[in-house]
Amino acid sequence: MPLLEVKDLHVAYGSLEAVKGVSFHVDPHEMVTILGSNGAGKTTTLRTLTGLTRPSAGEIWFDGKNLASVPPYSLPELGIVLVPEGRQLFPEHSVLENLQLGAYHRLRKGEWAAFQQDLSLIFELFPRVRERLTQAAGLLSGGEQQMVAIARALVARPRLLILDEPSLGLAPKVVEAIFHALRSFRGKGITILLVEQMALIGLEICDRAYVLEGGRVALSGRRDEIISNPAIVDAYLGKR
Repeated sequence: MPLLEVKDLHVAYGSLEAVKGVSFHVDPHEMVTILGSNGAGKTTTLRTLTGLTRPSAGEIWFDGKNLASVPPYSLPELGIVLVPEGRQLFPEHSVLENLQLGAYHRLRKGEWAAFQQDLSLIFELFPRVRERLTQAAGLLSGGEQQMVAIARALVARPRLLILDEPSLGLAPKVVEAIFHALRSFRGKGITILLVEQMALIGLEICDRAYVLEGGRVALSGRRDEIISNPAIVDAYLGKR
């Protein structure tokens, strides 16, 4: 059974329909990438999955549970955590405080020792997060902020980690470090749904991919099928 299943999703902003019947699924322990140009409906789809935008039609199921009546603030307790586009940290709070906010639903249950264990694992993946722990998040570089945003999601112990454009605006070395970390997350059993405009990077690490065009799924398949598709190569990966 899929961990996440989206059925005939429609999302509209007034009279403008941004998502037009999108259906896809993500199996446990998979990494799935959603590709598409600007305006294709990628971010709207993610916002709807996480309850930030309400659908006009369609269904979203997570581990057999219909999410229609689940408020966004309850999703982390179910295991769904979003790393949003633009990081959206609390800039005046320290890095540690941002991480504590990510684990809020656990810490209020008294899971402080487990939180400290999670921090140790995060420091191995992102040493810069340890170095910046007491600094205000708003004073960090873009790459450091992205690492903190991912770390904040991880301390929530997600079953499904959703990332919206994690490479956006970052230097190549930082992007490499982040995607190296994503590969390691898969080894820890975390299921990942990734929206990524840098198609080659997203395809290199995913199991399957969906391509959105005009709010609809235009193509889908396993990584090697997508990479070998001439239309995808020409549109997203450069001419052969």
